[in-house]
Amino acid sequence: MNPADALAGLWQLAGLPGEALGFAKLTGHDPVFPSSFAVGTAAQASIAAAALAACELGHLRGVPRQRVCVDMTHAALECTAWFSIDAHTPEAWDKFSGLYRCADGWVRIHTNFAHHRDGALRLLGLDPTQADRADAERAMLAWRAVEFETAAAEAGLVATALRTFKQWDATEQGLAVAGQPLLAIERIGDAAPLQLPKLELWQRPLEGVKVVELTRILAGPVGGRALAAYGADVMLVNAPHLPNIEAVADTSRGKRSAHADLRTPEGQAAMDGLLDQAHVFVQGYRPGGLNALGYGPLDVAARRPGIVYVSLSAYGSAGPWADRRGFDSLVQTAMGFNHAEGVGAGDGQPRALPMQILDEATGYLIAMGAAAALHRQQREGGSWHVQVALAQTGQWLRGLGPVDGGPAAVKPDRSPYVEKSPSGWGELAGFRHSAQLARTPARWERASMPPGSHPPRWDE
Repeated sequence: MNPADALAGLWQLAGLPGEALGFAKLTGHDPVFPSSFAVGTAAQASIAAAALAACELGHLRGVPRQRVCVDMTHAALECTAWFSIDAHTPEAWDKFSGLYRCADGWVRIHTNFAHHRDGALRLLGLDPTQADRADAERAMLAWRAVEFETAAAEAGLVATALRTFKQWDATEQGLAVAGQPLLAIERIGDAAPLQLPKLELWQRPLEGVKVVELTRILAGPVGGRALAAYGADVMLVNAPHLPNIEAVADTSRGKRSAHADLRTPEGQAAMDGLLDQAHVFVQGYRPGGLNALGYGPLDVAARRPGIVYVSLSAYGSAGPWADRRGFDSLVQTAMGFNHAEGVGAGDGQPRALPMQILDEATGYLIAMGAAAALHRQQREGGSWHVQVALAQTGQWLRGLGPVDGGPAAVKPDRSPYVEKSPSGWGELAGFRHSAQLARTPARWERASMPPGSHPPRWDE
């Protein structure tokens, strides 16, 4: 599938006016990174869809449409999530993360959070304070892949068995994912339109839109960062007791960053105050986690009629894995991508996609879905629920088709696309946003700051 067709498919799914597609300009072609899959097309189409949807909401608010240009090389590089602080590039992975041989195949473990790492090591019969990677590799050889995957899930850990596409398609979860749309936008309540102010020509398309973001791991933060680039006032809310990954420095560009513990009356009061003025609520917590605290989609719609509520999950809303924790690397492994990349490379050695494209593309689908639902809310009223999932994005990526000669591609040079800015961590180097808006350039006006740097209030 070529990039224009991929974008048109996303646009149709969002239900936005077809004439706006004429304002998108896509340049470049796959392969841009060594991969059997159209990762460049996935990056370019999802970013273009997010930017164009924001601009279409801007058009509804009274300004002319504007050209949106996205270069594939720039988009793909942006989706590698590279950044540095004071010229230091943090390690992306904990030493125990990755693929392990087991008795009948391979298992991938995600250990970037200490409690997941320690739990996995204990499941392997190891002392987390003494074990090294070689110990874990030896211990895993005693396990069968699906048995370890199941035991890890039952313990609340994150690990998956490596499957082929054929094996994944035969699972109950594979069948469930194949039967779900890439993106769902559902009306969940009645409400009058939450009137947004008219825009001036010089204003970015989402100025005046308030977004509450409760996410931590890549897809959700990428979606919030995109909304901020298009002008939204994004309030990232973290629970002070939960860990973060170092990428928060990059994904917090353009946002406020506050603390609120929703287990406490004080935290709930702060959240309720934010919701009183919010237009969008984005959450990426474990399925059902916020429902138990009173902040599920119906709860929030009752509190703030007219809200657009966005839910992110790993494996979708149906099937036996619907409540299972998951990250991009694990979904790639479970769904067959790691196996297929090894076959495409010619050596059969399983390997990851060249970037966490399921996270990245899903993040931009969050931004597109939020803007599309806001467009409906402005025209029809109502409260809306947008649902996206890493596995559904994986199904879409697979459907884009193989890339001839993809594994032999050479990684492009990132330097022409990097910008530097001050941050609460030091000098932050990261990618400029790859969607170029002709009249109101995308940009991040707020410096990236550590979690808890701002009060959880809109008026400060």
